[in-house]
Amino acid sequence: MERLKTNKRKIHRKITAIAAIPLLITILSGTVYSVLQPLGVDAFWLIKWHTGNFGIINLQPFYSIFLGIVSIISIISGFKLLKENP
Repeated sequence: MERLKTNKRKIHRKITAIAAIPLLITILSGTVYSVLQPLGVDAFWLIKWHTGNFGIINLQPFYSIFLGIVSIISIISGFKLLKENP
């Protein structure tokens, strides 16, 4: 039983780590863009990053779907881990 709990935690950590990088990029690019826009700075490349277009790699068609799915999985698995932990 303890080994199963350890495996669930490892899986949760991996999913969360995979989700953290694109979420951080999305949060930072949106925040920086919204700060720069009132200052008159046109940083359209930040919006491209925000939506998953990284120049050479364009992930726009499934970037938001990926972010949504890994976020939901991370939240659900986190709640399940909390529920199991007495």
